[in-house]
Amino acid sequence: MAARIIDGKQVAADIRAELKEEIARLKARGIIPGLGVILVGEDPASQSYVTGKERACDEIGIFSDDNRLPAQTSQRDLIALVKRMNGDPRIHGILVQLPLPKHLNESEVLLAIDPNKDVDGFHPINVGKMVVGEKAFLPCTPHGVVQLLVRNGVPLDGAHVVIVGRSNIVGKPLANMLIQKSPTGNATVTVCHTRTKDLASYTRQADIVIAAAGRPGTITADMIRAGAVVIDVGVNRVEDATKKAGFRLVGDVDFDTVREKASLITPVPGGVGPMTITMLLYNTVESAKRAAGLDQR
Repeated sequence: MAARIIDGKQVAADIRAELKEEIARLKARGIIPGLGVILVGEDPASQSYVTGKERACDEIGIFSDDNRLPAQTSQRDLIALVKRMNGDPRIHGILVQLPLPKHLNESEVLLAIDPNKDVDGFHPINVGKMVVGEKAFLPCTPHGVVQLLVRNGVPLDGAHVVIVGRSNIVGKPLANMLIQKSPTGNATVTVCHTRTKDLASYTRQADIVIAAAGRPGTITADMIRAGAVVIDVGVNRVEDATKKAGFRLVGDVDFDTVREKASLITPVPGGVGPMTITMLLYNTVESAKRAAGLDQR
């Protein structure tokens, strides 16, 4: 029996509907959540992401301060803009779209963001808080993965999760989230990567396999046990002459064969992808609540 497809678009729409109601309540108290976005240069993928973010902010009622800067912008001018946003009470979250042009120092720019406005969850202070289990802004893609699991009724308590990938953006933070002693954690987590020997011997043991390696076909049907849950974080372009663009998007999982063996699986596109911007919006609303002293959890 084929796996049930986890509809990331629907889960994202549900969360955005919840946020829209919460924003309406905040606006009734005179609080308008604000997100400041900085895009340097004209990278097509970054432009697409920022445009999608602008649309999402408008749909649910978040104030968006978008700054599109030329590729030759200096480090000094970029950090000055970040610091201006740090001091702007209208801005509750700051997103510096990556990657930056090669002449700019990404680490220095990200460190300049006020941790209280770091809605991407990349600042070392927020990373440290996440690791020790304190309240922090969680990185958007890993947080989106956890929400997909929880909202689709996947038991995490005691589950064995194998994450294939150890990036700072997905693999490492996701492992830390899932091992936390919390309603959205308590899993036993194994992290595998490019130097793992006999990868399949680990993935076959898993209740949940999360593929975040950035390589098509990393997970095949023989690598998972029957009934496992499979989450595909990968987004890869492969040549396809039948497509107008000349390519199509695929994940890290061999979807057609794995879906015949798994119990639940995310597609690419339409799985994890829609959750990233949604969790950015979530963090922005949380930041607005904290700034107003309304988040006492």
